[in-house]
Amino acid sequence: MPQPEFLPSAPEFHIKLPKGAEAHGRLLTEFGGNGTHKFLLREGSLVAAEASPGLSKHTRRVRAELRASGGLVDAPGVPGAPYLPPTERRWVTTRDIECNSSSAAAGLVYGYDASGPESWRTEEGHPLADYLSTAWRAPRKAWLVRGSNVSGRNLVRQLWLEEGFVSLAAAHLPPVEESDPTKSTLRRFVEDGYEGASSYHQKRALVDELHAFLTQMRVGDTVTTIGDGWLHLGRITGDALQTSSPGGLSNLRRTVTWLPQSHAYEELPEEVQQKLSVQHDVVDLTGVLEALDGLTGPTEPGAPAEGGEHPPAERPVPRELSLPEITDELAVDLLVHDPAWLRETRELLLDERQLVLYGPPGTGKTYLALKLAEYFGGGPEQVKVVQFHPSYAYEDFFEGFRPVEDPETREVAFRLTAGPLRELADLASREGNRHIPHFLLIDEINRANLAKVFGELYFLLEYRTRSVRLTYSGDDFALPPNLFVIGTMNTADRSIALVDAAMRRRFAFVELSPRTEPTSNLLARWLKREGRDMEPARLLDALNARIEDADFAIGPSYLMKPGVYRDGGLDRTWRTKILPLLEEHHYGEGLDVAARYGLDALRERRP
Repeated sequence: MPQPEFLPSAPEFHIKLPKGAEAHGRLLTEFGGNGTHKFLLREGSLVAAEASPGLSKHTRRVRAELRASGGLVDAPGVPGAPYLPPTERRWVTTRDIECNSSSAAAGLVYGYDASGPESWRTEEGHPLADYLSTAWRAPRKAWLVRGSNVSGRNLVRQLWLEEGFVSLAAAHLPPVEESDPTKSTLRRFVEDGYEGASSYHQKRALVDELHAFLTQMRVGDTVTTIGDGWLHLGRITGDALQTSSPGGLSNLRRTVTWLPQSHAYEELPEEVQQKLSVQHDVVDLTGVLEALDGLTGPTEPGAPAEGGEHPPAERPVPRELSLPEITDELAVDLLVHDPAWLRETRELLLDERQLVLYGPPGTGKTYLALKLAEYFGGGPEQVKVVQFHPSYAYEDFFEGFRPVEDPETREVAFRLTAGPLRELADLASREGNRHIPHFLLIDEINRANLAKVFGELYFLLEYRTRSVRLTYSGDDFALPPNLFVIGTMNTADRSIALVDAAMRRRFAFVELSPRTEPTSNLLARWLKREGRDMEPARLLDALNARIEDADFAIGPSYLMKPGVYRDGGLDRTWRTKILPLLEEHHYGEGLDVAARYGLDALRERRP
């Protein structure tokens, strides 16, 4: 029987299971039925004995056949060890097992379906994916290549536009013989050629940029660059070429046909500006390819449309982001007397993207915020609600490492987990969603340490066209232009410090007070619509007239609940909901709150 041939460029890979168990194997030169390299699971590898319910039928059958043939046997236990639960039982391979792919081998080892290119790792932690040739890519991609400051030289102005190419310095890169080198190959070149000249993070970024330039870019892709405040667009017309250059500033090149028209950076669509703000020498702009096509068209003037693309006349027009207009029906539904208030709120959201509804308790801040978010977003699916509190942190709000139990192994490990803002931002930025408004509603926004919760996102609230490097994942992140934030703030809450100037600069603040529209006379309008007696509205007006501090005025929502209008409900609500608030406000003053603000006192003195 012929011996299997290992892929020469790939080392041995490992999968680590809980309790120190480990499987190991090698990539084979032969391809499996799905077009990827076969994988040899080596003798002596430990395999999870328990299979998850979702494991594919094929892998389940392979495991059963190996058990029946003796290829998988019970792993020897530790003498005197207690009985192991099913999740910790292991099998061991008694011979080398040839698998159709690395993913098939990973499923066999884990007992649940998994991605082999990401699961199998080298001793240094590099994924198997780095040793595979480039996989499928989109028919046409878009790229940013920076060249306006290469060792102090503006190559865009001095070389690229005049001579028709883009380049990377690649001064220490040896000759690359492969047409599509893998990341592992490029990593070896960078480790050898840039030894002592770059930090670990710089080398890792350089590997990614070289891999994109050499293997991901193709003839026909759109390419952009920025020079002197202008965006230049072109089309890649040649394969990557290594050459020598003065000062080693442009040793790796691709020829480009530049379009004659350039575009001022400040006039570019916001989503394009966000992508251009990512600080790498090579940036994948395929996510905004449609917007770039909107600047110049997908093909050069007079050129035929490429296969699979729409000709210019039939190209779909990108849908623009907007908020629905305010209707009289909405104003009536929300009992807002003057629709102009709603229109102004809509304009503030369009201009600022963030606003805070603030006011005393009971003024309907949360209710109104929810209704507006659902109306502008088109439904509750585009609205996510969070409530801040003193222990709320960045890791809860955006992303952080949290203890997570593996449903298969029952082991607990710290994993990078997205918070509500990251989840909503990812949803809003998906293809097909970018014209749909999405809303994050933050209730009691002033009850958390805002600088701690928002972290570097504070910057993005003010500069929506920029991106920042994230603390935990290291991703370059920008807030999607279709993500809006509405916060609510209770002005009677004296347990927190006043909102700082940075917060006020980033949010528009809209007051909801019983003394001003739209909350003024709201209870009277509600009672009229419900066909009820108007006495509660007159009593509430009389009460607020006696409260000198506007931040402690009582909102109408306390008296807009069904229980208030059952027998004794008004008295009960006044005694258990409203008077305790005022007792806290006057604590230590020796004031008889019931005598001043009670129902009997208000009824006696009412004209």
